[in-house]
Amino acid sequence: MQSLWMLFASFMFAVMGVCVKLASTEFSTSELVMYRGVVGVIVLGGMIRLQGGSFRTTMPGAHLWRSVIGVISLWLWYYSIGELPLATAMTLNYLSPIWIAVWLFAMGWWHAKGDVKWPLMVAVVASFVGVTLLLRPAFDANQLTPALIALGSSMLTAMAYMQVRKLGIAGEPENRVVFYFTVMNLVAGLAGVYLTGGANGPEWHPITSWRSGLLLLAVGVCATSAQVAMTRAYSLGNTLVVANLQYTGIVFSSIWGVLVFGDVFDWHSWAGIAIILLSGMAATFYNTRNTDKGKAISNTDPIASEV
Repeated sequence: MQSLWMLFASFMFAVMGVCVKLASTEFSTSELVMYRGVVGVIVLGGMIRLQGGSFRTTMPGAHLWRSVIGVISLWLWYYSIGELPLATAMTLNYLSPIWIAVWLFAMGWWHAKGDVKWPLMVAVVASFVGVTLLLRPAFDANQLTPALIALGSSMLTAMAYMQVRKLGIAGEPENRVVFYFTVMNLVAGLAGVYLTGGANGPEWHPITSWRSGLLLLAVGVCATSAQVAMTRAYSLGNTLVVANLQYTGIVFSSIWGVLVFGDVFDWHSWAGIAIILLSGMAATFYNTRNTDKGKAISNTDPIASEV
């Protein structure tokens, strides 16, 4: 039952995507990143204090690298959510396990002198077939640039995941890892507002209504609660079940996109989403069950099933 925390996390990430898309009509991407950071710092900082934890770390460089990669990925993801249909942006971001599979494939081939993990290869090729199908409508709607930005976000997300795994194996508590990431959200979002302000200085969009304020609050609360729930799921649930339940986020996002934004997809899009979902699940399953590194890490670190 503990694995079902991932269902809640996926649902909250999908709700966050809805709020980001709605708020993107009133606020810049940098502002959205900043406000997410504000909520995260307050909530996670309070949790660490209440649990008697410490903010002190012996790995500041590793935290900095993970946070920089993560915040760039987040900024690109939020931008693509504002520009693309919600299900498209969310699905492309869920390609991160595929990029990890590419890395595993490359490392396996390099160290094993040509030993090819064919199941991983099939999953990777299938996922890129899915991407091709999903991006076909983007060509027609002149949305190729934000779609490629979403792809870039998924690559950086994969790098951030791998860095999080390394921090976890080194003994860094998850709350501390996520806390420093939210600090970087706050700092980078604030810096982004000033750097993109031009000659007239930073351009702040005021919170003019309860709706605007609640959307910004919801972005931070949904993201933070989803991260906490995901951490709990990986810590207490079955690793393989949890890793695959994360893909329900694609289903939730598709439903929200249709209900809230009236998104309409042709068969290319639905086929692409389905292929990406299935290939991602297959890659996650194979990484955990059939690669030596996947077995070793999943046995020692419950949040590291994909590396």
